[in-house]
Amino acid sequence: MTNRNTIQFSDYLEKEKRDDPTLTEMMEKEEKKLDYAVAVMELRTSLGLTQEEFAKTVNKPQSTIARIENGNANPTIKTLEQIAESVDKQLTFSFI
Repeated sequence: MTNRNTIQFSDYLEKEKRDDPTLTEMMEKEEKKLDYAVAVMELRTSLGLTQEEFAKTVNKPQSTIARIENGNANPTIKTLEQIAESVDKQLTFSFI
């Protein structure tokens, strides 16, 4: 049974986002970095490479790949294009 005074975190977060546009903007930026992280990690693992092997393949420092994959980097489109081209892939994006 749910206590009437109990609030779900998602409800709390939505309220905070409505009350603070800066929080919404910050969360959207972080979400993008995590999207890049997942995409790069999935690309690397689909190739069966370690971070070190992948970094050598795409001519980037392993530390750069690690920062992208753990969401601590906001890679430029140029960097993502270079990574894609290095493994014969095409970078695509869309406006939704």
